[in-house]
Amino acid sequence: MHIIGMIIIGLIVGIVAKLLMPGRDPGGFVITALLGIAGSLVAYYIGRAVGWYRPDDSAGFIASVIGAIILLALYRMVTRNRQIQA
Repeated sequence: MHIIGMIIIGLIVGIVAKLLMPGRDPGGFVITALLGIAGSLVAYYIGRAVGWYRPDDSAGFIASVIGAIILLALYRMVTRNRQIQA
């Protein structure tokens, strides 16, 4: 059940991140869920490095959305450079 919950929360976080940062992004359900899950991981590891989270804590919803937005911005920077070079 933990994995199913993580996928659902990841999907919600990914949807919120894409709504807050509109633009042309690939992917449907799976990519959006992976974006949200990866955003949660980014938020968790940044929070651990800064000292906001203990090892047994999880990243909060807002931090997860911010992590997903960071990943989305990085993705857009990488794909923009590929389009310019091509």
